[in-house]
Amino acid sequence: MEESITYAKKYLEDLLSFFGLNTDVRATNSDDEVIELHVPSTYLNGFLIGQRGETMHALQFLVSSALKSNEYEITRVNVDVAEYKAQRASRLAEQAEEWIAEVKKSGKPMSLRPMNASDRRTVHKVANEHGVKTESVGEGRDRHIVLSIEE
Repeated sequence: MEESITYAKKYLEDLLSFFGLNTDVRATNSDDEVIELHVPSTYLNGFLIGQRGETMHALQFLVSSALKSNEYEITRVNVDVAEYKAQRASRLAEQAEEWIAEVKKSGKPMSLRPMNASDRRTVHKVANEHGVKTESVGEGRDRHIVLSIEE
């Protein structure tokens, strides 16, 4: 496990150095066997995060692919630049609570906009805490959540 974390950290630091960013990436292992890589805030935040986090997800994919191709024990990776994902999850959780309140008030199901897997997990978690049923529907980029009252 430690070898996987060390490799992932070094691989991401090497990738970032190609963009002229020499920084120390903080690496941890969450309890569900995901390597957490935290890139500190720098002048390249916007570039490294990209539009709606797409560049950050691409970096995550590259590190994960490198781990898989070198047959490391842990291959799931989460890259977060300047706490972007943590802040986004917090804002999304607040929004989810508003959606949940609306569903509880109206009693009618609500289809949310398409979201990536990480955002859907956040909404599922918040809804579960509030006793609201969730279902992911659709495929690929159109996958979204439907909130409804449990019967």
